[in-house]
Amino acid sequence: KAFEQMTGARHCLATASGTAALTTALGALDLGPGDEVILPPYTFIATWNVIVLNFALPVFVDVDPETFQIDPARVEQSITPQTRALLPVHIGGSPPDLDTLLAIGARRGVPVIEDACQAHLAEWRGRAVGTWGLAGCFSFQASKNLNCGEGGAVLTGDPDFANRCYNFHTQGRGRPVSGPQPSRASNLRLSEFQGRLLRAQMARVLDQTRRRTENATYLTALLGQIPGITPARLYEGVTRSAYHLYMFRYDKEHFAGLPRSRFLEALGQAGVPASGGYGPMHRDPYVTGITRDRHFLRIYGERHLQEWQERALTCPRNDRLCEDAVWFTQNM
Repeated sequence: KAFEQMTGARHCLATASGTAALTTALGALDLGPGDEVILPPYTFIATWNVIVLNFALPVFVDVDPETFQIDPARVEQSITPQTRALLPVHIGGSPPDLDTLLAIGARRGVPVIEDACQAHLAEWRGRAVGTWGLAGCFSFQASKNLNCGEGGAVLTGDPDFANRCYNFHTQGRGRPVSGPQPSRASNLRLSEFQGRLLRAQMARVLDQTRRRTENATYLTALLGQIPGITPARLYEGVTRSAYHLYMFRYDKEHFAGLPRSRFLEALGQAGVPASGGYGPMHRDPYVTGITRDRHFLRIYGERHLQEWQERALTCPRNDRLCEDAVWFTQNM
């Protein structure tokens, strides 16, 4: 209830983790073998895992390197009759182009599930992220801006979908739904102890968000003056970023060819620890391993999976972003 009020959502369901929130939302959609879900390759591995756990096929759409977000101009061409969901990710706490993504979803009849696990209190056009699509999923894991060690939540404005999520996260029981209820579920509930920790954390998260915004605006004004340092651009509709991460691109050509690894090392020596961010997930052997997985081979066949891999490997802008990105974490 407290998170509903904080975000303006109609319904909030607490879950055991952000991964559990995503699992619950996709479970309530009855995602399964033969289905496809569109996602960016620049995200935490959990976004991938919740799709393949259902033996559905993740479909990567390349990024907009200026914003670090999924490129909305490339989404629609990746939709097929098998597409069951669009799963954009609010990377670093900043929203992607929700206007375009929601319009595509409405036009093609594909629900949007927002992976807002890093985006507590971020806003798109003055309204909290996670309340725009059919559902929004949040994480309260220890590194997050609002945390209780481990936890999550699903927001939705659809009362029937809220009931479906509730039933999925509590062994398939509890609330009436329209139409058939999928005969599979799990136990993905948040504990009362974690809920109490979150209530305490909520007392200060808004002030912390304002401070991060002030500091990020200050950093952007200064760092943007340095040739070769390009802070992540926010889309016009972003009225507030959560700044879970402060992200920028480092172009070594402006620094006499100094590799990013040495740049990160120098920052650390100066007392400013920084990270190179995500690697190219679409090339990770763990990810491409589904082309050899016996379950996926049985469902999709070798030829279909080889075609999938050829498409998945074609994310050149993500490849470059993974080479250039630098992160400051939210507590910096």
